[in-house]
Amino acid sequence: MLHVTDFLHYLYVAAPVNFTQRECEGFKTFLDAQLATHQPAIHSVQIVLRENLYGFQGNQQNPYIKITVNDPKFINKVRSVIEQGTANYKGMWKGSGDGGILTFDSIAYVLRFMIDCKVCCFQLVLDVANTNQISGMSWVEVPAENYTMIPEHERHSNCQIEAWVSYRDLIAHKPEGEWAKMAPLRILSFDIECAGRKGIFPEANYDPVIQIANVVTRYGEKKPFVRNVFCLDNTSSIVNTQLFEFDREEQMLSKWRDFLEEVDPDIIIGYNICNFDFPYLLDRARHLKIRDFDAWTRLKGVRSASKDTNFSSKQMGNRDTKATNTNGRLQLDLLQLVQRDHQLRSYTLNSVCAQFLGEQKEDVHHTMITELFNGTPESRRRLAVYCLKDAYLPQRLMDKLSCLENYTEMARVTGVPFNYLLSRGQQVKFVSQLFRKALEQKLVIPNLRTDATDEQYEGATVIEPTRGYYDVPIATLDFASLYPSIIQAHNLCYTTLLNKNAIDKLKLVKDEDYIVTPNGDMFCTLKQRKGLLAQILEELLTARKQAKRELAVETDPFKKAVLNGRQLALKISANSVYGLTGATVGKLPCLAIASSTTSYGRQMIEKTKEEVEQKYTIANGYSHDAQVIYGDTDSVMVKFGCKDLPTAMKLGEEAAAYVSSKFIKPIKLEFEKVYFPYLLINKKRYAGLYWTNPDKYDKMDTKGIETVRRDNCRLVQNVIETVLRMILIDRDVQGAQEYANLQPSTESC
Repeated sequence: MLHVTDFLHYLYVAAPVNFTQRECEGFKTFLDAQLATHQPAIHSVQIVLRENLYGFQGNQQNPYIKITVNDPKFINKVRSVIEQGTANYKGMWKGSGDGGILTFDSIAYVLRFMIDCKVCCFQLVLDVANTNQISGMSWVEVPAENYTMIPEHERHSNCQIEAWVSYRDLIAHKPEGEWAKMAPLRILSFDIECAGRKGIFPEANYDPVIQIANVVTRYGEKKPFVRNVFCLDNTSSIVNTQLFEFDREEQMLSKWRDFLEEVDPDIIIGYNICNFDFPYLLDRARHLKIRDFDAWTRLKGVRSASKDTNFSSKQMGNRDTKATNTNGRLQLDLLQLVQRDHQLRSYTLNSVCAQFLGEQKEDVHHTMITELFNGTPESRRRLAVYCLKDAYLPQRLMDKLSCLENYTEMARVTGVPFNYLLSRGQQVKFVSQLFRKALEQKLVIPNLRTDATDEQYEGATVIEPTRGYYDVPIATLDFASLYPSIIQAHNLCYTTLLNKNAIDKLKLVKDEDYIVTPNGDMFCTLKQRKGLLAQILEELLTARKQAKRELAVETDPFKKAVLNGRQLALKISANSVYGLTGATVGKLPCLAIASSTTSYGRQMIEKTKEEVEQKYTIANGYSHDAQVIYGDTDSVMVKFGCKDLPTAMKLGEEAAAYVSSKFIKPIKLEFEKVYFPYLLINKKRYAGLYWTNPDKYDKMDTKGIETVRRDNCRLVQNVIETVLRMILIDRDVQGAQEYANLQPSTESC
């Protein structure tokens, strides 16, 4: 554990015209008086040159006041006093009125620290001898001569190493080469069983914890090095598993707490541990008055406690959940991860394991648990095997889905702490990247008020489908990273946004110095300035190409998982940039960027349809007149009329290259697949056999049909799947109709 010192939080305010360096000390004193704290809150006030990120201002820097506080807890109070207008020193800010004064760079202290020190979500290496390097996630190095070890009696944590260091002495390493390796993290996966009363869900005040199974693994090793079960009462032995038997529940829980401290895991995982296992154990120990049971963290003075919380995001909606602090130890609840990343009909551990691992839990129904516990040592053994498998399955799920690698790489790419990825929505990742890039270019980001608004903008276009069953190949042409490429091609950004006043003041020339987007917004061209968003996207997409190249030649399975996680994180980050500019209740909404992006997208889909149907005609020497039968957001479906797959694929590739040449780089239309045969039911509802090579189809692909929807009974899903197989694979349309007519009506299911 490192105690990093000397880093102070700060914010900016645009300096009034008559504010000079001589005013700094007086303003500092005035602010302290307005804050009325028991200790001086303001560390310093100084004038610096910065540029507002929001709106193009001719690449001119202007004077800003940088206000630095002595303690990060004061920053929000300072910001509030300034924004409410009660800190208008000598009335220098004219016309601020009731709106107060706009502040800049509103960001959490931990993110400010990580951004300014160029630190990504990290682990620490103390290079004691300065010869051996320990590889890990995203590493921060502290040279041997620059840290001070803390004596044992003064330590705040249970860590093996604890030291003081100034933030100026941290060396952050980019996750490249040797520094890209994952750390050998110690991972504890656990599960508890409770003896509930018949027909009643277990309650901590009444129902005992009877077994706790634990599996401990080091990252990079395929087999766990600890497998044990803490059991209440005598239990028959299990092969390759330690059993710890106890007569009293209090003794068992205390020894499990000691085991947790001895194993000292870096990550604790399980299935539904956030909402059940963690809070139940704490509540049960409190009921039994077990002393120091809640000492789960690595900090001596901080105990674990469970509290109700609410998670809200556009992707996940509103979720009431519980949060338990385990300071110094990361948590991964596989239930929450699977719910966030995968759309399934059921999220029980049984269903999820069947989906991803091809196996299920031990055959013990929850109603049998108390009966098995009250039985014989052999019946308690059966329960322990069940509990142990429930502890091991989350570890196997995490490995199978590459959860740790994917989230680690997302933290590295976006620069946010690991725990932010699970506890926060999408915006914080984009904001972190934006602040990092802004710092490089001395840009400051306004703290805009983002009250909820009904203001809307037109989204993507959908070409009206020509519904029907197609027994000829249908080529699908997709725009690669459509919205990111539009933002890059047309230089859409906060930093390039213009209004009429700025155009007149700077004497800008249309089409040379600025463009007007299809919906009427104005942005300056590359001649004047390259947008910050375009730079971020360029870096993300370039890094993704590099990761994919490395992935293609890598043979080590663990390194492959890391590289795949990185390219996925880079892809997700690039695709999220557009969405956050249109989030009206966001950190930095800009509907001009969002609506301009979608307006270009609509224009491009229509142009693609027009170009394809004009070029691929009988008049131009082709065998048929091509027809775009459907288009949605970033793709079009084309019927070239040919009956064989190789010809359709060749025409698809040719058409993609031809249409791409009509657009500004890096916009690119790609041929991706052919559907053959193809059933087009309606907008966003279709099915077909998916071909990427002419020899064998890849899969049966469906969208918006009952086979993939989760709001229908199983009978409907099974009938639709059978009908689609008969139509698409067997090519037996008549047989499919007869089969469907024999099934019961949907009203009876």
